[in-house]
Amino acid sequence: DFGVRPTSLHRPYIDELTRPNPDDPTGKSTMRRVPDVLDVWFDSGSMPFAQVHYPFENKDWFDTHAPADFIVEYIGQTRGWFYLLHVLSTALFDRPAFKKVVAHGIVLGDDGLKMSKSKGNYPNVNEVFDRDGSDAMRWFLMSSPILRGGNLIVTEKGIREGVRQAQLPMWNAYSFLQLYASKKATWSVDSTDVLDRYILAKLHDLVADVTAALDATDIARACDLVRWFCDALTNWYVRRSRDRFWEGDEAHPEAFNTLYTVLETLALVAAPLLPMTTEVIWRGLTGERSVHLTDFPSADSFPADAELVRTMDEIRGVCSAASSIRKSHKLRNRLPLPGLTVALPDSERLGDFLSIIRDEVNVKNVELTSDVDSVGTFEVVVNAKVAGPRLGRDVQRVIKAVKSGNYTREGDIVVADGIQLQDGEYTERLVAANPDSTAQIDDVDGLVVLDMELTPELEAEGWAADVIRGLQDARKSSGFEVSDRISVKLSVPAEKQEWANHHADHIAGEVLATSFEVVEADLGADAHEVLKDVTAEVAKA
Repeated sequence: DFGVRPTSLHRPYIDELTRPNPDDPTGKSTMRRVPDVLDVWFDSGSMPFAQVHYPFENKDWFDTHAPADFIVEYIGQTRGWFYLLHVLSTALFDRPAFKKVVAHGIVLGDDGLKMSKSKGNYPNVNEVFDRDGSDAMRWFLMSSPILRGGNLIVTEKGIREGVRQAQLPMWNAYSFLQLYASKKATWSVDSTDVLDRYILAKLHDLVADVTAALDATDIARACDLVRWFCDALTNWYVRRSRDRFWEGDEAHPEAFNTLYTVLETLALVAAPLLPMTTEVIWRGLTGERSVHLTDFPSADSFPADAELVRTMDEIRGVCSAASSIRKSHKLRNRLPLPGLTVALPDSERLGDFLSIIRDEVNVKNVELTSDVDSVGTFEVVVNAKVAGPRLGRDVQRVIKAVKSGNYTREGDIVVADGIQLQDGEYTERLVAANPDSTAQIDDVDGLVVLDMELTPELEAEGWAADVIRGLQDARKSSGFEVSDRISVKLSVPAEKQEWANHHADHIAGEVLATSFEVVEADLGADAHEVLKDVTAEVAKA
């Protein structure tokens, strides 16, 4: 058509090419390149209306379907596609092109480089699916910074971490219910037990917050919410309720009904995020066809109790802080300690839950105090990035004064070396008076102080708890059912005979032993090793 073979489609060469206009029946007009240069993204920016041949066709359809509800693309499209879509839509229709956008980052291999087949810098997909399942990969991607525009390095360890964060806790809670429920539990939100009320109130918040996150297309936050709830469910509610579950659904039907309700609802909430795992759990719980054919739950179906949730979450923080002190001193959890002091500005709110703290931390006494200053002090820390632009060189003078304690504070006003700091130019940090036995409670201005002075009585009690754990392991390795009664012959060295005899009834009761004998004689090679110097013979009674 051009009379010559084009060797380049770029200027200035393309400007030299002409051709007859095929739409001119006289054959007298000639086609030449339009001299203007238009951003190539103009074409992509025309996509919403050009795809339906607007305005020549489908005008009514386009007017009722624009702007788009949602758009997703790589973050590099911000300058190109996303921007031009809005420019053209605003210029032509005086409205945005879309309502919501997810701009994702780049998927990188474990070497930090962009994934590519030529480099082979990515895990074998089939092996990942066979070992961890497709939900693990899905969760890994959706819960990561990549859905907030960040880049993501894909590693097998990272994928398996997703299994640990959400899939395993959900599955373990489901298996726990299946193991201990002798009959089918039912949907119920009427329990008066404080732990049941807590987890149901947390469930109310989960449904409300995940609904809001998904409506806002904030998938990563929805994953965070599910992960945090699973932690509260398995590491607090189920664990703190174990005695009720062990006693059975005849004694505590409210516990089983509550766990059933929570798992059924959790399967619905997490279904968009973990479609395979939730499908199996949903079918196992309800016997219905599919979780994906069920309506999303409403938060109004569950009791709200913000104060209980706040208080119980603080109690979890108290117990976690105390546990961190134990770990730093290598004091096992089964060893009882004399006491714990909890210092919080409004510590009286925890008064009704002291038994939970005592049992969880394994201490004999819990003391509450609102006098935080008795166990720690609040220190001022200057935020140089915020204060610097206003104070200039004086910011170093202020920092030095604060570090040396040369400052005063009245209410929210801090004056250091004669210079008043404004709101946002400083923060407060709570510092323990005795860091060795003190830890800060997460997310609140409070401290816990753990009394770690051991007595022979406490050591004996801790030893008995270790024996119970060893005998439970012996029960399990012997293949006994959780409800089986057993007989126990316990071989204990002479120096521990008094401990064993003093705690014999307690040990026997915990391991369901109808016969319990403490001996000093060697029980032989076939005996179970309970502790380093303790062995046992166990048999079904």
